[in-house]
Amino acid sequence: MNYLWISLGLATVIGLLELLLQLVGFGHPLLYLADPELGYLIAPNQQIRRFGKQITINQYSMRNSTISASRPAETLRILMIGDSIINGGGWTDQRETIPSLVQQQLQRSFDPNCDPNCDPQIEVLNASANSWSPRNQLAYLKRFGSFEAQAIVLVINTDDLFGTAPYSVVVGRAPNYPDRKPPSALAEALYYYSLKLKLLKPPAIPELVNIQSEPGDRVGANLAAIQQIHTFAQAHHAQFILAMTPLKREVDPSGSRDYERKARQRLNEFVQSQQINFIDFLPLFQALDAPAAIYHDTIHLNPIGNQQVSEHITQQINQLQSGLICQQLAATP
Repeated sequence: MNYLWISLGLATVIGLLELLLQLVGFGHPLLYLADPELGYLIAPNQQIRRFGKQITINQYSMRNSTISASRPAETLRILMIGDSIINGGGWTDQRETIPSLVQQQLQRSFDPNCDPNCDPQIEVLNASANSWSPRNQLAYLKRFGSFEAQAIVLVINTDDLFGTAPYSVVVGRAPNYPDRKPPSALAEALYYYSLKLKLLKPPAIPELVNIQSEPGDRVGANLAAIQQIHTFAQAHHAQFILAMTPLKREVDPSGSRDYERKARQRLNEFVQSQQINFIDFLPLFQALDAPAAIYHDTIHLNPIGNQQVSEHITQQINQLQSGLICQQLAATP
């Protein structure tokens, strides 16, 4: 009889623990799909809450609610495309991602001197995934198109200049790219904390060694992809903006590495020759009193950093669209 009560007690504790962990967000990670052209993308049509943060993924694998492929009438639509910087990951709530902040700021900054009868809807789309670089982003645009956006904003970070060709070997194998739900919230929590406390090592993916040592001029390949994205925007009658955020170590002038400085120089020469609207956040961050305080980690930004980036992007969009918004919105998509 004692064994029965002990068994019932353990089952009750495990059940309550499972329920508690599910409420926290374990058991329902964001899922990914492998893709031969894009490498991988976030699986469409997901809505989860992880660690107090809301994450919504629409039918086009964007971090947005459901949208129409065609731009609705009287709508200013901005397509932002990037990596985890704009995606925000599990550490950022849906309303605090950079595209969400840009949408909120554009709505507030709409010019009332334009036609008073014009009351535009603002849509800022967030097409992104962890560790995407320009070649992944170009593949996404080729697959899904421009969504009739009036502006396309490509947001990269310094590391993206060295990104490889798209690959999918991490999907379902690396901890950050699950392709199915874990057997339980408790199982996921045990695995998560075992990795975090380094009690376990992430599974080895031998194919990554060759992928990450891709030969040739990777910076040149990514600049070529950016050029194609620029051309894509022009072909779809969209303004194009390129923005790049620095790594945390770069905000200290002595922290930047020689190969990063050379890549930045190539990018600067490229955007000047192509006359691309470019926002370089390195000098903007260096001008802050405490630039290191805007980072979540060594690459990603915290809510203060997201606010900084979104304000500059909003300002650039407003400059490009100034005086033309209502006329554009009045036009048939």
